[in-house]
Amino acid sequence: MNILFICNQNKNRSKTAELLFKDNFATKSAGLYAQKKVSAKELTWADVVVVMEEEQRHEVAKRFPKLYLQKRILNWNVPDSYLFNHPRLVELLKEKMEESMELFS
Repeated sequence: MNILFICNQNKNRSKTAELLFKDNFATKSAGLYAQKKVSAKELTWADVVVVMEEEQRHEVAKRFPKLYLQKRILNWNVPDSYLFNHPRLVELLKEKMEESMELFS
């Protein structure tokens, strides 16, 4: 399964998630307002898109309306208050993945 993780800058949350789950899934990460902005190519590649905040879901819908309607997009509600690979962020991402596993099948 291909999972694309999206946050604002692709420095902390989505980058941590990409690396954390790369052994179990094909993962990529991108930011909405980052140097490496999310692209239509990445969205097309993804089976599942995970955003960290509801506003990010709305931004994806605005930028890519046709792709948005074709994708399963999950909002994990992870606040932007953690640094890259912070132990609490890793723990929270693992919890969110466990909660989401039934949705992936």
